Amino acid sequence: MGVTQLERVEQQVTEVLNKIPFARKLLTIKGISEISLAGILGEAGDLSRFSQGNSLLRHAGLHLAEASSGKWKGQIVISKRGRFRLRRFLYLATMSLVMNYPEFQALHSQNVKVKKMKKMKSIMKLIGKLARIFVGISRRNESYCPVKLKPLLPMAA
Repeated sequence: MGVTQLERVEQQVTEVLNKIPFARKLLTIKGISEISLAGILGEAGDLSRFSQGNSLLRHAGLHLAEASSGKWKGQIVISKRGRFRLRRFLYLATMSLVMNYPEFQALHSQNVKVKKMKKMKSIMKLIGKLARIFVGISRRNESYCPVKLKPLLPMAA
């Protein structure tokens, strides 16, 4: 049987990701697919060039901005001055992790139930965490460790 065009493209994406030194370490995060990682790397470029995860968020337009003038202060919102595709890929990757990965599910439920955040605000916070994880793995060239991700449990008095 012939290989479909989609399978050929997926095979080419896999070949390209194998050439990127830190891509294999990023793929050790269960829930991150090769296609979503290729989209993030395609939009952001080399993640090790970012000094911290917040720089990646700024590049995606996910940093906070406030409209204010004089004594008047507006709402704090996401600036959206950045790469919209990178925002989309980070959002989709985070949603995949929240739906399928127990550590991210625990973080999301802690944000929503314990910290009383709205669900979308919790997702945006987890996008920031994912960006910091990506930049940290690519800069330090270390493997993903899910133990570092677990939320701190409140200590009993």
